[in-house]
Amino acid sequence: MSIRHLDALFAPASVAVFGASQRPSSVGATVWRNLHRNFPGRLYPVNPKHAALDGVKVYANVADLPEAPDLAVICTPATTVVPLIQALGERGTRAAIVVTAGLDKATRQAMLDAAKVHTLRILGPNCIGLLVPHLGLNASFAHIGALPGDLAFVSQSGALVTAMLDWAGSRGIGFSNFVSLGERADVDFGDMLDYLGSDPKTRAILLYIESVDESHKFMSAARAAARNKPVIVVKAGRSAAGQAAAASHTGALAGSDAVFDAAIARAGMLRVDTLHDLFLAAETLSRFRDGPSGPLIVLTNGGGAGVMAADAAAAEGVPLAVLDDALRARLDAVLPANWSHANPVDIIGDAPAERYVAALEALSHDTANAVLFIHAPTAIVPSSEIAQAMLPQVTAAPRRVLGCWLGDGAVAQARQTFRQAGVPDYNTPEEAVRAFNFLRTYRLHQEELLETPPARSAAHAPDLPAIRTIVSAVLADGRELLTEPEAKALLGAAGLPVVPTRVVGASADAAQAAADALGYPVVVKILSHAISHKSDVGGVRLNIGSASELREVCTSMLVRVRELRPDADVQGFTVQPMVRKKHAHELIIGASVDPVFGPVILFGAGGTAVEVLADRALSLPPLNTPLALAQIQRTRIAKLLKGYRDEPAADIDAIAQVLVSVSQLLADVPELAELDINPLLVNHEGAVALDARVRVSASQPAGAANFAIRPYPAELIETWDWQGQSVTLRPIRPEDEPQHRAFLEKLDPEDIRLRVFYSRRSIEHSELARLTQIDYAREMAFIATRHIEGDGEETLGTVRATVDPDNHTAEFGVIVRSDLKGSGLGHRLMDKMIEHLRARGTQRLVGTVLRINRGMLELAHHLGFQESHNPIDPDDYHTRFVSLDLQTDT
Repeated sequence: MSIRHLDALFAPASVAVFGASQRPSSVGATVWRNLHRNFPGRLYPVNPKHAALDGVKVYANVADLPEAPDLAVICTPATTVVPLIQALGERGTRAAIVVTAGLDKATRQAMLDAAKVHTLRILGPNCIGLLVPHLGLNASFAHIGALPGDLAFVSQSGALVTAMLDWAGSRGIGFSNFVSLGERADVDFGDMLDYLGSDPKTRAILLYIESVDESHKFMSAARAAARNKPVIVVKAGRSAAGQAAAASHTGALAGSDAVFDAAIARAGMLRVDTLHDLFLAAETLSRFRDGPSGPLIVLTNGGGAGVMAADAAAAEGVPLAVLDDALRARLDAVLPANWSHANPVDIIGDAPAERYVAALEALSHDTANAVLFIHAPTAIVPSSEIAQAMLPQVTAAPRRVLGCWLGDGAVAQARQTFRQAGVPDYNTPEEAVRAFNFLRTYRLHQEELLETPPARSAAHAPDLPAIRTIVSAVLADGRELLTEPEAKALLGAAGLPVVPTRVVGASADAAQAAADALGYPVVVKILSHAISHKSDVGGVRLNIGSASELREVCTSMLVRVRELRPDADVQGFTVQPMVRKKHAHELIIGASVDPVFGPVILFGAGGTAVEVLADRALSLPPLNTPLALAQIQRTRIAKLLKGYRDEPAADIDAIAQVLVSVSQLLADVPELAELDINPLLVNHEGAVALDARVRVSASQPAGAANFAIRPYPAELIETWDWQGQSVTLRPIRPEDEPQHRAFLEKLDPEDIRLRVFYSRRSIEHSELARLTQIDYAREMAFIATRHIEGDGEETLGTVRATVDPDNHTAEFGVIVRSDLKGSGLGHRLMDKMIEHLRARGTQRLVGTVLRINRGMLELAHHLGFQESHNPIDPDDYHTRFVSLDLQTDT
């Protein structure tokens, strides 16, 4: 994960075009023309067949160039790419766009190997290129340029790039950056998200994705970027088939596209279906991101438009606010007697500008609800006058109003007034409501983003030795599928509620003895290593009420199973009590391993018709209770679980605990490949697993190390006795933001200036979010805290290190509260970080320290750091560079 040298790609001072020419319709000619028209920097065409192009000197090769270009654009045949990358890297170029297509696997790898030596970054191959409109940089062979703006668009499809440029240009939509990734040999979606997430000229990031290769990298970058600005995704492939050969319902239901949806939600991003919706969502989230997302109030001058909005809200699941008596009274005071007296609020078509203002003022007392303002032009008053009159209210903080001016020419000026004032604007009521629903979904995803649970729940400890014994025995037996008794024993050891089960031989006498001991009625199931879905072969019989009935069932079941599955070796039967729960629901909870995003958890409506109902929601582990509850709420059956009429609400907390336990099981048992608990029977009294299937694999596809989202590293928490007080040293958490702000506010300005972390005392929420909501794989921050009686916890100091993609070098910064300097706290924090980085195999720890910061330099020397000049700028007198080899024997 790195944005190393991407500044050379996006903001080059000089560009060389290899293969530049004037040959009509050639890629080299198009790229040269696009750059030559607008690029203000130094431009070097390279082609041994030409002496000059458009009055510019042409160079024969890399060696002839007067300088190492910041950026090289390669439009030459595939056989020339590797030598060019080698020569450019040796010359000092740090970024290249490889437009060339047709590189085979070996050539592509040779290109990457040549670039890696010099940390030269490559966009492509087989890409259109990139555009940075505000710099006049069009390093692409697109047929049209891009308007400057503040949206970044990154596409995996080259054809879509050119179509999107055409479409956006005709609508006046501008971009900060426009990127075609091509084959993503080096620069990929993760790199783009990292770079654009911190780009001040980009207010929203739009992605067109066809596939994701490195899920850990993608999720880490996506979660970091989504904390700072909206990230909106269109992904092709919603109809991708599931895993048809899976042994469990979960494996069959958890298709890769549904898993991608779960990943998008957990990363705090928003997925939309169409390119039009991509810009619709960008308009809403970038202009109305902090606006309310509760029930909607529709304010309109036309009853029909209001009805259209209400219908759209019902279709999208957007609730309309109910007007209380106080609000109706305020509206009665300013509206004519024949107003609608309900939501939508119809203020009648003859309304003058003053009525609009008064109605909006009446609605402004309720700050929890957003207002969708819909206006149809009339002859009473020009729409532009209405827009101007409403401007102070619609631009007031916090933002609460979305605009919808119906029509074209008659409302053009009004629409422009709203847009220039930063008010999101839509062409139709349906479009406006759909956009508002995007905001609601986005808010839910942002809430999930803030959750960083540990891999293991503190609620209960599973019996790991018992679980390991079961898994090891199954694999030693040459099997992957656990029998039902083995599966239930595993779940029981994991702390999940399971129904008691007896295992007997393949005889009616043995089954009867077990049933007599358990008590009737009972359930009998066939037991065979070869049969996973027992009901498919008549291998399940419920509610057996007597010994005679049981004996008849066992005899006929053996005959039927042997007819349908003569290949299956039948070990016997399982017998369990018939569980009858009043007001019960049949649910399914399961787990499988996605080939891209790793372990995934499923919840939904269960029973034998689970595939037909297709009511399920997926999530990525690790889960905690809030995330589990959010997953439950994404299903249709969640409405039934809340209770209705005389049906009591189900024990939702019990369901959530099962989900959290499954998440913990995935973390603790790397061999777990598939899991089905179906049905999980739930009512108001609790939950119990009636049946379970488990498949394990020696390849260990699960385990916390394979989670797409790194769990909170709770194992790194420790306490330390400091000056007679108990101090906790732990990784930072998102919920630490308020106390981290308080910590920074207690620092002396001089201490802030001396540290590399912060340059100012006042820090924006987005920056605090970046500091507290970290990815524990590529960045680590430890804080030292102590408990304050009656006032919670306070932060005393923090140390942070960011690791490069190769886990070779980490850069650190450390800061201690100003009144605690010299107390040994900084030394202990640095020891903690050094110990952590050594354990993860990082080779070197480095830092840049101001020369006048003698305290930090002395601490570095005491810890064994070597001091030198700044390697990036040896002439920099004001800073010193310190480094520590972490893996050398001492």
